[in-house]
Amino acid sequence: MQDVTYAPLDGNNFTPLSLDHFVRRQQVTACWRWEGEKLMLRPVAFVEDWNLEERRNRAERILRVVREGGAAFGALIAGEAVGYVLLNGAAGSRKQLMKLDSFHVSEPYRRRGIGRHLFDMACGEARCRGYSGLYISACSAMETQAAYRAYGCVPAPAEEIDPESAAEEPCDIQMICLLDG
Repeated sequence: MQDVTYAPLDGNNFTPLSLDHFVRRQQVTACWRWEGEKLMLRPVAFVEDWNLEERRNRAERILRVVREGGAAFGALIAGEAVGYVLLNGAAGSRKQLMKLDSFHVSEPYRRRGIGRHLFDMACGEARCRGYSGLYISACSAMETQAAYRAYGCVPAPAEEIDPESAAEEPCDIQMICLLDG
């Protein structure tokens, strides 16, 4: 694999066309669902994918959020974005958690440590901004949940759930990742 460069994203290294070749594709076969107070793995099949218009909308949103004070970090190979994480806003009972707004690695580059590196960068940014953790409204797909759990994320306690995030994606699992020190 070519060398990956990790950097904060801004208008100098990222444009509305930077995700044109990004492969968001995820074939889901099972999802976690809340049943009472217990998470149960259930057969749920769908394919998530972004067309060119959606990729460009995502790229423009990243640039807008950064201009408005959020943060984004990218994994770049030869200047092309192969992964990114977007941080935007606060959540939690005391607004002590920074929202991990969007986090994706292009399909051909998954399982190579890129996601872990980007997640660590997100944690570092949240820590620098004085937050005690990250808040994630995470896709309930089995693979997505396994990745977040490997990063140390757990389902958010009821008092920390962001009502807006939960309402926007009712099947997502609301999670937190507390930062040490």
